[in-house]
Amino acid sequence: MSRTVLYMSMSVDGFIAGPNAAPGNGLGDNGHRLHEWFLPDADADRRSDLGHLAGANREVMDEVLATGAVVVGRRTFELADGWGGDHHGGVPIFVLSRHQPDPEPRWPGVTYVSEVTAAMNMAKDMAGDKNVLVHGARTAQLALAAGVLDELQIHLVPVLIGQGEPLFGDMPPDHIELELLRAADGPGVTHLRYRVRAEV
Repeated sequence: MSRTVLYMSMSVDGFIAGPNAAPGNGLGDNGHRLHEWFLPDADADRRSDLGHLAGANREVMDEVLATGAVVVGRRTFELADGWGGDHHGGVPIFVLSRHQPDPEPRWPGVTYVSEVTAAMNMAKDMAGDKNVLVHGARTAQLALAAGVLDELQIHLVPVLIGQGEPLFGDMPPDHIELELLRAADGPGVTHLRYRVRAEV
């Protein structure tokens, strides 16, 4: 059964990007440090070349590349320059946005959706029995609040960034329980996988 899974690299102090994130500096100042566990030397061209990975790091990236659709917030999507319209293997990308782009999207695999539950349902339909990869702090928060985020995969990097984009900085005071499914160490990172526990 398809699950919606947030995949996010995060510093120990809870940041997913450094300060001053902007086009051309999508991960903010020093934010590339959070991705060095799979992109050595912040070499974005190696995104599809995983031959250097082994152990838990390779297992996690294999899971990422096995997902069947992507749901992402518009800001995250634009900071990543839309991954050139192809996150991995041509899977459909659903961008959560209150407004349609003008002009129409330049990439055929990209669909703009205004509501998080609709975006998740459309992505799950397209993913079939594969999981849906979720990106973006605001998207994760909206999905948690709507009860449509099944799991969180946090790739915890042993660094303190001090400021930047927090993953859960604007969460409402809701109590959300998580169940640890996996904790695995890889070079430069600890992978934590949690199931979001349904309210009783």
